[in-house]
Amino acid sequence: MKTVFQTLMLLLIIFCPAGLSAENLNFTLHKLGRGNCGPTLLIIGGIQGDEPGGFNAASLIVTDYTITRGNVWVVPNLNFISIINRTRGIYGDMNRKFSAIKKTDPELETITKIKEIILDKNISMVLNLHDGSGFYRTEYIDRWHSPARWGQSIIIDREKISGKPLGNLQKTAKQVVSSVNRHLYAEEHRYHIKNTKTHLGNPEMEKTLSYFAVKNGVPAFGLEVSKSFPTHKRAYYHLRAIEAFMDILNIAYQRNFSLTAAEVRNSIRNNVQLVLYENKIFLDMKNARSRLNYIPLKKNADLTFTPSNPLLTIVPSKGRYRVYHGNRRLSQLHPQYFDYDVQSRNIRMEIDGKKQDIDFGKMVRVDRSFMVLPQNGYRVNIIGFRKKGVSSECGIKVRKADILKRFSLDKKGEVYRVEVYKDKLFSGMVLVNFEKKPAMITHAGLSPPPLILDSFDR
Repeated sequence: MKTVFQTLMLLLIIFCPAGLSAENLNFTLHKLGRGNCGPTLLIIGGIQGDEPGGFNAASLIVTDYTITRGNVWVVPNLNFISIINRTRGIYGDMNRKFSAIKKTDPELETITKIKEIILDKNISMVLNLHDGSGFYRTEYIDRWHSPARWGQSIIIDREKISGKPLGNLQKTAKQVVSSVNRHLYAEEHRYHIKNTKTHLGNPEMEKTLSYFAVKNGVPAFGLEVSKSFPTHKRAYYHLRAIEAFMDILNIAYQRNFSLTAAEVRNSIRNNVQLVLYENKIFLDMKNARSRLNYIPLKKNADLTFTPSNPLLTIVPSKGRYRVYHGNRRLSQLHPQYFDYDVQSRNIRMEIDGKKQDIDFGKMVRVDRSFMVLPQNGYRVNIIGFRKKGVSSECGIKVRKADILKRFSLDKKGEVYRVEVYKDKLFSGMVLVNFEKKPAMITHAGLSPPPLILDSFDR
């Protein structure tokens, strides 16, 4: 986790179509780095909801990068409602609302807030991440390789912003293009600079986020990666470009993976965990079943959760809860409601012959067998385990073969739920994982670092 991690939730009042509630679809601002020391790079992903390369790359900066010098601010999910709905824009193209917007537009507050962030005195440079069609070329080659295409390009609105230390946009873009082009998977993927010359009169580009920044003296670039690639390769090229910009700004960073397309894919796919109700429940959504039944949610209370990354959310829908990671729906939770036992925090288990206390909201690795040790007044329900005449499943040694595979949390049949109750109250859940890996206890990993609400005027 980051040594300095600040998150600002920006509130939106929006209508969500298709039976989805607008809850949990607010965009977030994540501040990484050393505070007021050094330059600040603002990265924005998800302004258009059908461009997953951009918003996944931005999310990986939040979860898998540590900024050791300078600052990086990230909005990975600007148009979250459109991301969830896999569309460019529920209310039209958000990236065409920066020169003028109607007071009745549902996205007015979003546009107002992101403008204030762009114009924050700390911001040194802005990157707006996009996935574009085809492959931009300075001369026409064919339908997909031409000046009309956007993919694999760094977009500038003009060559220079006069009087600004980082105002030579052409020079900076040229450095970034040169850097990224040293790490291509194929020659076709080569980057170029696309100057839209917006200041000379380009009615469409005059409406965009990047031109709003440039008009106000903030150096800004559009990063376009080709939609011809799968999501993880799009994110790979975005990260290559982002790192080149950070190098130019002298922002130092560390990341948790090797920068290859395969490693990016693994990082996107694996970082999908949820903690509900302050560690009472942990759900690992990696390879989760499309439907998870009888999830013990709190009666007469809002569903509260902590996601492992800012693209992961839970959206109420017709009495159920859909779990999304960006534009991928991972599962649907079918709830069963209980009053909660707020006092109990852990259970005692014997795992492969070793007794240990296990906190709720954890996943434990099991090689051969496990047992929940009896505790007076508590009942244990191992989901998928059945033994005739048994009302509580504590004190029973359980192997993987003893649990029905169709009740597993994951499609492979490796992860199972162990639920604990005190009388009629739900106390908490532990996951047991029979996957063949080195023995360990795995925490949800979601205890957030100190949360500091920014002083940003809401």
